[in-house]
Amino acid sequence: MHSFTDLVASFESRFTASLPFPQTPETIYDPCRYLLQLGGKRIRPVLCLMANELFEDISEDAWSAAFGIELLHNFTLIHDDIMDKAPLRRGKPTIHHKYGLTAGILCGDVMCIYAYEELAKIKKSLPQVLQLFNRTAIEICEGQQLDMDFEHRNDVSIGDYIHMITLKTSVLLACSLKMGAIAGGGLGDSANKLYAFGKNMGLAFQLQDDYLDAFGDTVKLGKQNGGDIKANKKTYLLIKALENADVTQKKEIEKLLKEDTESKVPGMLELYSKTKADIQCREAVAQYSKMAFDCLEDVAIPAKRKHPLLELANYLLMREF
Repeated sequence: MHSFTDLVASFESRFTASLPFPQTPETIYDPCRYLLQLGGKRIRPVLCLMANELFEDISEDAWSAAFGIELLHNFTLIHDDIMDKAPLRRGKPTIHHKYGLTAGILCGDVMCIYAYEELAKIKKSLPQVLQLFNRTAIEICEGQQLDMDFEHRNDVSIGDYIHMITLKTSVLLACSLKMGAIAGGGLGDSANKLYAFGKNMGLAFQLQDDYLDAFGDTVKLGKQNGGDIKANKKTYLLIKALENADVTQKKEIEKLLKEDTESKVPGMLELYSKTKADIQCREAVAQYSKMAFDCLEDVAIPAKRKHPLLELANYLLMREF
C-alpha cells in the first residue's frame, strides 16, 4: 500500500508528463498548462488511486479516472474564479486575470471536455464511472449556483448551507473514492461506504475551514484570519450565530455586516463566541468526522489496507491550518 505522499509524487510526475493539450492555439492551451503546472494538493485524484488500491494494484483505469477527476476539478476552479472575480489562485494570477475573460471561459470549457477524453480510456465499468462522474459534475454546478444565490439571501439556514457545501465540495471527494473503487471491482456496499466516507469527510473539512478562517492561528494559517467575515460570506459560523442570537446580538451582527472597519472581525468573533456558534461549529466538525471514520471502518476490507486512507483523513480533519 502506498502513502498519500508517495501517490501525490507519482501522480504529479505522470500528470505533468502527459498533459493532453496540443500546442496550438496557444491562446487556449497555454492558460490550461499554466494553471495545471501551478500544482495543488491533488487530494481528489489521489483519493481515487488510494480507493483503487484497496481492491487491487493501481490499474491504468484508475489513473485515467484520476486524471479526469483532476481536470474536472481545475475546470471548476477556473470558472469559480471568474464568478468570484478572484485575482489570485495558489498565490499566482488567476487565468482570467492573466489571460483575459474569454481565455478563462474557453480554457475551462476545453479542460472539462478533456476530462471526458481521459475517462474514455477506461476499459472496465465505464458506464458506471460515467454515470457517477456526470451526476457529480451536475451537482457541483448546482452547488456553485446555490453559493452565488446565498450572497443575495438573508434566510439561509444551516440545512441550506450543509446542502450547498455537500454539492460544491463534498460530492467530488466522494466521487473520487467511489470511482477508484469501481475501477478496482469494488462495486456495491464497499463502493457506497467509500462514497459516504468521502462525503462526510468533505463536510467536516469545509466546516473546519470555516472555523479556521475565523479562529485559526494566523502564523500557522500563513494569513490573517477573518477573510470570510470581511467578505460577509454565509458560513456555518455566521448562520449559526444569527440562529442563536438574541434580539440585541442579532442587531449587532447585522450592523457589523454593513461595516468595513478594523473592528468588524474582532466584533464578529466576539459574537460568534457569545452565541456559542464557535462551539457548535467544532461539534459539527467532530460529528461529521466520526461519521466519516465510521463509514471507512465499515468498508469490508482488512484494516491494514485502509491505514493510508485513515492517516490522510486524520490529517485533513484534525488540521490547524
